[in-house]
Amino acid sequence: MFFILGILLIFHILIFAQILPYDMIWAGKLNSVEEMKKFETVSLLVNSFILIILIIKFKLIEKAKNNWVIDFFIWVFVVFFAFNTIGNLFAKNKYELIIGGLLTLTCSFLCYKIVQKTVNSSEKKPLEGQ
Repeated sequence: MFFILGILLIFHILIFAQILPYDMIWAGKLNSVEEMKKFETVSLLVNSFILIILIIKFKLIEKAKNNWVIDFFIWVFVVFFAFNTIGNLFAKNKYELIIGGLLTLTCSFLCYKIVQKTVNSSEKKPLEGQ
């Protein structure tokens, strides 16, 4: 999942920098560079937030801890990526339809699997010194 998010961040940075054309994203509905910059800024912030939350979840799993707020956000990501997959079905660009659809479906599935990684109280590591 970290790899996919890293690639997505790089992709959105390349679009923001106008190295890649912006007509291949947002279902081909962007009408100007200014509009693209607004949408891409939101996209970069959202993807960065997702990455931060998943890093926190990874650290919690390593420490055998749970956090319902982090899990809540990951459930939101599951739904977010699922809706994004549906949105990709209406894309005008075939690349966004196929690649974007597969990526968002994969992200939704992976977030679902990640949020399922919870620690039962019996599995928690004992405190040091006990």
